[in-house]
Amino acid sequence: MFSGVEKTMISVFCTISIEFNNLGIRLYDLGKSISVFGIEIAYYGIIIAIGIMAGIIIACLEAKHTGQDPEDYIDFAIYAVIFSIIGARLYYVIFEWDYYSAHLADIINLRKGGLAIYGGIIAAILICFVYTRIKHMSFPKMADTACLGLISGQIIGRWGNFFNREAYGTVTSDSNPLAMRIYFDDNFSISNVPEKVVTAMEEKMGQSLSEIGYIQVHPTFLYESLWNLSVLILILIFRKHKKYDGEVILWYLAGYAFGRFFIEGLRTDQLILPYFNVPVSQLLSALLFVATAVILICKRIAIKKRHKRRKQNMINEIKKQINDTRKKLDGMIDSEPDRGKILKVSQELDELISKYIQLTAN
Repeated sequence: MFSGVEKTMISVFCTISIEFNNLGIRLYDLGKSISVFGIEIAYYGIIIAIGIMAGIIIACLEAKHTGQDPEDYIDFAIYAVIFSIIGARLYYVIFEWDYYSAHLADIINLRKGGLAIYGGIIAAILICFVYTRIKHMSFPKMADTACLGLISGQIIGRWGNFFNREAYGTVTSDSNPLAMRIYFDDNFSISNVPEKVVTAMEEKMGQSLSEIGYIQVHPTFLYESLWNLSVLILILIFRKHKKYDGEVILWYLAGYAFGRFFIEGLRTDQLILPYFNVPVSQLLSALLFVATAVILICKRIAIKKRHKRRKQNMINEIKKQINDTRKKLDGMIDSEPDRGKILKVSQELDELISKYIQLTAN
């Protein structure tokens, strides 16, 4: 921790960039990139790269843990990463076409962000399906494994939005423990602030935004990162209880969609569905959650019914064996002189009755 004198010196010679006031966290002179041999490398790209590498490592570790070949996931990652980035970019560009139709060169400029995770998820699932078909592998099993890497990458990747000062939410109150203040500097100007945030801040503070010098908003990138971390932890805890291959990917999709629906409602940079004027990612989240929840419930009910039928068939078979064994034993008592054989059949009958009692008791 800094002393009072040190804090004063920092405030004199440095400029606050981002502050989590209720957490006592202040970041000074935070840029958007780092210079390496004269080349500017965006933190956004660095964070995304770290997220990708972490995701691949997690997927490979899970593959090894479940008796699969990690090499298959390294090969798959090459295609998945490339097409997921393309998918994420296309999704973003499609729903921001009013801008990109007039700035075509910016379509391939990723330095300023502009990757929509849903586009990446859709692309990754499609590539996984194609890859497993070509390699004659199980798509549900690979999807279960790969989704752990995917959500790990999302947890890290969201912090790229932090450095870009984007994907934040509406104005929040001072009582919000995670309230984030973004100060105006060379990396974030008033012109970057959506009109509804400007209005809300000025009403809240009773001053013009230029006089306030910052915006205080929901850090929705942080909410999503923490939510995804919670989903990942729950999956890691409960994955040993899955009933079939493909259930884990459904857990992931349902869990992510549920959280994203509410978080998307707070964001100020929503991609809007043309003609319907609703946030496309919020609508997709609602549909995805309902669809995956229905599939999960229906599959569990079907498994339960199948287990019940199998159990009933076993009970019926044991009842038949008990009746046959009793008849055999009755006949042996009257005609069989070898008491050892009678005892053996009697023991078989006792075992069958014991199995019957166990099955009917559960």
